Amino acid sequence: MSIRYALLALLNEGPKYGLQLREEFEARTGEVWPLNVGQVYTTLQRLERDGLVESDDEGEPGPQKGFQITADGAEALAVWLRTPPDLASPPRDELVIKILIAVRLPGVDVHGIIQEHRRYLLELMQQWTHLKEEEGDLDLGLALVVDAELFRLDSVVRWLDTADGRLKRAALEPAPPARAAGPQLRRRAGVRR
Repeated sequence: MSIRYALLALLNEGPKYGLQLREEFEARTGEVWPLNVGQVYTTLQRLERDGLVESDDEGEPGPQKGFQITADGAEALAVWLRTPPDLASPPRDELVIKILIAVRLPGVDVHGIIQEHRRYLLELMQQWTHLKEEEGDLDLGLALVVDAELFRLDSVVRWLDTADGRLKRAALEPAPPARAAGPQLRRRAGVRR
């Protein structure tokens, strides 16, 4: 998540102080991602250095110093909002790496590992669903965050189910001759070596 652009978006509404930016960021994101006020001021300093925000010269550094977006900052924000994130390469997901490593380790019950992670993910989904039922109608930002998290967790559970099925089928079938996917296939899929 880019704090840099979130702060630009908040400043696009009008001048604000650092502490105010932190509070508004947390409120708008359903208070799911706490933000350290030091991180806010460090980011604001970088934005100011890059000419994307400017501060009032009267204010002392710290909570009383006001910031506003510049024309360059508004343009950078507009570009960021319209630019899709780079999803061409799969992220280095710890769970995927665990399963890939476990598959090659002798004596490891990969099925058991998958089921343990699956149970944990289902418990998380229940917690998020409970939170949504309690507070989702009250806070649109929180409801959107919970929806996104539920969809993400559901996709991980579905991947675990698919991986488990694939591993069970692979155990029943004779292993095909090993061949590496060619560079063309990896490039098309966005996979980097």
